[in-house]
Amino acid sequence: MGRHGWDSGARRWQVAALFGVAAAAAALLLTLNTPPDGQGSTRGTSPNGDTPHGTPASPSGKPQAELGWGFTHTQNSADEGEQPAVDRATGLLAETPLPQVQHLMGWGADNPEPSPGRYDFEAMDRRIDFVRATKGTPVVTLCCAPDWMKGGKAGVDDTDWSQESLETAPDRAHYKDFAALAATVAKRYPDVRHFVVWNEFKGFWNSAEGRWDHEGYTELYNLVYRALKKVDKDIQVGGPYLVMDSVHPRQKENAAKGLNGRWGSADQRVLDSFTYWNKHKAGADFVVVDGSSYTVDDELIPDAVTATDKFTAVGRWIRERTGDLPLWWAEYYVEPGDDDDDRDGWSEARRVAVQSAGLIAMARGGATTGFYWNPQNKGADCAGCLWRATDLADGGTPLPMLQLLTRFQREFPPGTRYEDIAVADDDRPDVRVLADDEAALVVNVRGRPIAAKVDGRSLDLPAYGVKWLRR
Repeated sequence: MGRHGWDSGARRWQVAALFGVAAAAAALLLTLNTPPDGQGSTRGTSPNGDTPHGTPASPSGKPQAELGWGFTHTQNSADEGEQPAVDRATGLLAETPLPQVQHLMGWGADNPEPSPGRYDFEAMDRRIDFVRATKGTPVVTLCCAPDWMKGGKAGVDDTDWSQESLETAPDRAHYKDFAALAATVAKRYPDVRHFVVWNEFKGFWNSAEGRWDHEGYTELYNLVYRALKKVDKDIQVGGPYLVMDSVHPRQKENAAKGLNGRWGSADQRVLDSFTYWNKHKAGADFVVVDGSSYTVDDELIPDAVTATDKFTAVGRWIRERTGDLPLWWAEYYVEPGDDDDDRDGWSEARRVAVQSAGLIAMARGGATTGFYWNPQNKGADCAGCLWRATDLADGGTPLPMLQLLTRFQREFPPGTRYEDIAVADDDRPDVRVLADDEAALVVNVRGRPIAAKVDGRSLDLPAYGVKWLRR
């Protein structure tokens, strides 16, 4: 969907470099990492009071599809760099293991099958080994496809890493070849128990009808699903990884009447595609979508925080149609990118506050898993990154967004039952709260200090302040 950028030098997909981490990052880290009294939560009941689906690994050994809150590896990550920095990042991530996504081709992985039957998993091996070293749960997104499956040349030296090529779906005649590749990956990494089929319907646009080719995607999905289940019936598979686009309230064309709010309206064409996949899928162990709080025109309606209510509305719409299938957000965005898709216009404090509001909104919508798209780049400046780049000798240390993710994962793990919490003036727009029986996350989403009474306690919150309370 054009939000991730490209590597103009070598040959892999990457998120565009982000710059300008705020000077106040160190203070923000202290705020995010200040421990409440007691230890993190280990509750075992699910959001909204539903029956829990289980823990990440059940007594039977069958993997569960509720993984909690993690991140996606992009072009640059912590598996390479200065060894002391790599070691620091590895140890840092191992302190609070997180689910981590690696794509099959691109985003740091080379062409996995340059020619039919000839494989190259060196880069992918390194990434999966890194996830293992950090004690994280590895997730593989099965995208994208080798050139020869989509009309291009075979051979490692002929791989076309342009955006146009990588966003091309396999030819229908090669759907079975792609499914066979997915099975090969599953056999190579038997400890990878969770697979997402494709990414954002890339290449599945029906230009003639002006809609998504949900028939083609679902056919590919079903072949991959069956191929993975043939390798091991307990492998967890999910889709459709649709972008849940939304339009401005004033726009009527393609606006869905049944899914809207102050943030705008969902795109009806996306909902139609989701409905088709949900009806015709061979099966699913979890449901995957992605999206942004802003509209397709990069508008935050009516403001950056209220716009995150979209995540709640979309989540509830999906759960009404998929029953007890766990809901994943493969990507989620709260800050629009510029013309180069850079997101470096906000202070880190504002970024963390609005990201906190986004996580709260996803949880309230019934999501049990979400992956932060880590905009990791090389060098000292990296707005929104999770750690200082490991190409620096002193890199591998935490940045504010990692502190938020790890704390959120510790306090609100899969199976958490969220509770209502008293906030003086419940309609107060500048405070967002998420709580269970042991902890509460309180966020001042305004760029000015405020005084608030939460859970019976009077709080003085700095501008964009994020505070954890022990209940």
